[in-house]
Amino acid sequence: MSKPVILVAEDNDSNFLLVNAILKKYTTIIRAVNGLEAVNAVKKGKSDLILMDIRMPIMDGLEATSEIRKIDPEVPIVALTANAFDSDRERALAAGCNDFIAKPIRKSDLLELVQKWTGAEI
Repeated sequence: MSKPVILVAEDNDSNFLLVNAILKKYTTIIRAVNGLEAVNAVKKGKSDLILMDIRMPIMDGLEATSEIRKIDPEVPIVALTANAFDSDRERALAAGCNDFIAKPIRKSDLLELVQKWTGAEI
């Protein structure tokens, strides 16, 4: 079985490096540094999962999620946010996200989410 392709939309280098370090053994990672890049990456090719930071420059994660849903209504999108308030979760789900993970990200939580949404053997 080939590795799942995960699009990580994250503008913060240290957050991206953490996600990449946790997942690179199990997945192929594509990075977008803002929401517009994430939308363009989805237009270019299929991802098995999108990890979407909510607060990014140029286009935020909620707007990017709405745009991606017009292109690919099926791809699982997991919101990443430092603010784990219920209102943030509700806004992410309303924008089209399938799931939610709060920062700081814990390795076990991230691996569990990736397995849940991609079926990857981790």
